[in-house]
Amino acid sequence: MAAGALGRIQTETPALPEALRRVGEAILADPAEAARSTIITLAERSGSSPATVTRFCRVFGFAGYAGLRVALATENGRAAQANWDAGVGHEIGPTDPLDAAIGVMAAADSRLIQETAAQLDAGTVATVAEAIVAARRVLIFGVSTSGAVAVMMGGRLRRIRVPCWSHADAHEALADAALLGEGDVAIGISHQGRTREVLESLGEAGDRGALTVAVTSFARSPLAELSDLVLTTASRETTFRLGGLAAVHSQLFVLDTVYVAVAQRTYEQTNEAFELTIRALESHRVERS
Repeated sequence: MAAGALGRIQTETPALPEALRRVGEAILADPAEAARSTIITLAERSGSSPATVTRFCRVFGFAGYAGLRVALATENGRAAQANWDAGVGHEIGPTDPLDAAIGVMAAADSRLIQETAAQLDAGTVATVAEAIVAARRVLIFGVSTSGAVAVMMGGRLRRIRVPCWSHADAHEALADAALLGEGDVAIGISHQGRTREVLESLGEAGDRGALTVAVTSFARSPLAELSDLVLTTASRETTFRLGGLAAVHSQLFVLDTVYVAVAQRTYEQTNEAFELTIRALESHRVERS
């Protein structure tokens, strides 16, 4: 979990017990200072104890504070070099010039994708892709904005001849989940990992023997606990874009990595599908002047 530590801390700190939450807030208030601080100093800054700081580290997958400090220092160095933080954290006011708002949005989204990429496990992506290639049937579902992401990913996979069903409707997702079996794949998308309809559908798919995959920002959410594999997303809220809406770009990025990995493994089939579909759609395009 060394990569992407700050992204996960930012996403998951608000849901932690109070003592651990204070540690996370102290780190997020000044990650560079936390990377330089001793465990005693961080404990004092957060109004906690060294034992609480150690417990916080273990929650996020580190053996101790030394591992967390290295991860924070590494991420701070990358962020400074790439200037990722320019504009991050700025609020957009109702009278701000549009070009300033665009700059804040671009900075936040750039950092969001970097954080998502940093915490993404390539081995898990490869495992999901290989299961999709071998599956008789793939089901992807979510609700609201996550449902829109599911439908988009389903369209991409169908375009390269993957037998995929995608739903934003809870009843359709649950009915299709009941028809899955051994060797099939079910992917449930939920920012917080607590959407009841997504949990029900993924649980049904798992009961039928399908490989279950969670796409969520919370690695210890009910959806993650229910799943065989977890692909975590980062979420960076900005003015007017909160919660699940803030996670859409990272959800699309994570699923796009799966899509690319599938296309790599079905290279000839994918290229043939592209040629056929481009040719079929050509008559619907206006001629260039």
